[in-house]
Amino acid sequence: MIENLLHPSFTFNGLKYSEIELIAFAEKLQKAGDDFEKQIGKFISAWLSDTTTVKVKTSGSTGTPKKITLQKSQMIASARATGSYFELGEKTSALLCLPANFIAGKMMLVRAMTLGWDLHVVAPERDALTQYDNTYDFAAMVPYQVFHTLDAIHKIKKLIIGGGAVSTDLRARLQKVPTAVYETYGMTETITHIAVKRINGPLASTNFTALPNVTFEQDQRDCLVIKALNISEVPVITNDIVALASPTQFNWLGRYDNVINSGGYKLYPEKIETKLSTMIDRPFVIISEDDEELGQRAVLVFEAPNANELPNYSDAFTVLDPYERPKKVYTLSKFPYTETGKIKRADVKIILKSRV
Repeated sequence: MIENLLHPSFTFNGLKYSEIELIAFAEKLQKAGDDFEKQIGKFISAWLSDTTTVKVKTSGSTGTPKKITLQKSQMIASARATGSYFELGEKTSALLCLPANFIAGKMMLVRAMTLGWDLHVVAPERDALTQYDNTYDFAAMVPYQVFHTLDAIHKIKKLIIGGGAVSTDLRARLQKVPTAVYETYGMTETITHIAVKRINGPLASTNFTALPNVTFEQDQRDCLVIKALNISEVPVITNDIVALASPTQFNWLGRYDNVINSGGYKLYPEKIETKLSTMIDRPFVIISEDDEELGQRAVLVFEAPNANELPNYSDAFTVLDPYERPKKVYTLSKFPYTETGKIKRADVKIILKSRV
């Protein structure tokens, strides 16, 4: 039995509940709520149950989605670390606009219930922030939602963005808002973010900074190793290549399994995509394919239902270093996506290979 699962100051859309009342409310959501409300009800019921663990699903962005078991005590520790870092105490007004079937949405509920926040819950739609006049101390969104609510971002004092890369264009637009905006680094296994970086204002940085009680190392591949005893009993070994600035700061370079070794140059597809995102306004991805001379070469793949409508990309390549420029350009009528909207890079490679 875990204590302090429900803070007495917690409110859900302005209403305060005892633990018994909240369990009954969660059951009602599961029976009669919309799909997103059913997921919320399901998680609240699991959270307030007598078990010491909960099962959560990974996003599948780097492999097959799977279910893993997390300790409630570790989730509480993660919530407290976020509250401490961002100075979000009791009665913080927060917005939940992410689905509760993945860890990001679940952890917004955990933070609110354990830290005593005033949580406003809305459907996880792209324009969730624009539907109400409320203002918030804190919110979490994916880049897609931020892009579609830029005119309303000022209603949030502190915003964290996760679940996908923040494009160069979106980063530039966020320089004009008064909100303190942070990009997050984390995964289901680390119970959402364990590091953040400010991306606007005078405190903007290129480095991610660790949350309390988290430190970093690198393995022999230059990949990040996370040590956070409060949320994981063993070090978390990632496939993320980083430049380590200190035991608590790093600059993210790309995924180890995505690196392209082209004629002796190590190319990071994610970095190339960030550069190109300022010039290309449709879905695309950079992947590798075999090359007799270079070993591997970078290629650009567009999502284009009609291959005859291929955009003029020649100007886009001017933002790249010569060795980064893709050697070929392909199109797919439809990209394979994960449930959270990320392009399945490995599946794209398989589809292109099958054409040969």
